[in-house]
Amino acid sequence: MSVRVAIMTDETGWHTGRLKKAFRARDVEARNVDLADCRIDTTWKPHGLAIPGFGHTLPDAVFVRGIAGGTFEQVTLRLGILHALRESGVPVYNDARAIERSVDKSMTSFLLNRYGVPTPATWASESPAHAQRVLMREAAAGRQVVMKPLFGSQGKGLKKPGVTLPSLSAFSQVAYLQRYVDAGTPGFDWRVLVIGGKALAAMKRVGGEDWIHNFARGAKCEPAELTPALAEIAVRATEALGLDYAGVDLIPSEDGRPVVLEVNGVAAWRGLQSVTPLDIAALLVDDFLDRKLAASKGTLALASGDERV
Repeated sequence: MSVRVAIMTDETGWHTGRLKKAFRARDVEARNVDLADCRIDTTWKPHGLAIPGFGHTLPDAVFVRGIAGGTFEQVTLRLGILHALRESGVPVYNDARAIERSVDKSMTSFLLNRYGVPTPATWASESPAHAQRVLMREAAAGRQVVMKPLFGSQGKGLKKPGVTLPSLSAFSQVAYLQRYVDAGTPGFDWRVLVIGGKALAAMKRVGGEDWIHNFARGAKCEPAELTPALAEIAVRATEALGLDYAGVDLIPSEDGRPVVLEVNGVAAWRGLQSVTPLDIAALLVDDFLDRKLAASKGTLALASGDERV
């Protein structure tokens, strides 16, 4: 029987098309599944999990390509499905715990700092008074601060508030503040792709809307040398969050050394693919099958052997 994989995604398009092509090249049956259509059902024997397209069985492995936004309860249930799959012995790439760490910018910053990965000074709290003090203190030192939604991507909702704190209502009552790093004019940052503990490709994102260097916000993607410094820091950032693969966003600090701004656990790669000859989808699928799934099968074999002893 061939390997059956669920690609968890809330939309189909370029990325899922590339992944399915790469899976077909490895003789693997891959099916798109929306987490919103999955359910926990304790009457659904034998696993208590219903995954569309797999009947009463479970996929051999799961590749997480996208998780739709929703209410807190909806997102919690969708992540719960991923947790349940892992608890059922299904390898998940990236798994729910790692995604939770990368989606929550405050936890990302905490873990990067804890594991010594260079990253700008960051503050996260529910206290407007504390956030206002941070703004005033940073301004007095001649520095600027970026205010970001705790959950968000593609540069949406970012502000440089100056010395007056905006209403937290637009930020779900949470102040996430990060010291601004000026990358010059035109500004740029790096995106480094890490797969299976190895940095494989890098690009520059130049320009964009004002100081926000996102491909989705008009930044131009350019090839970039994957220097040892970029590779080393990107890999350490990915390891700190426990990710199988990640898109790591870095920016040069005042002394020129790269610092990590964000780590993307459900990373898009269309912009990067446009400036590298590497087949990114194939690299992801190879690591997924040859490392993640193979390791899972080895663990199951050992467990079965232990039971027979």
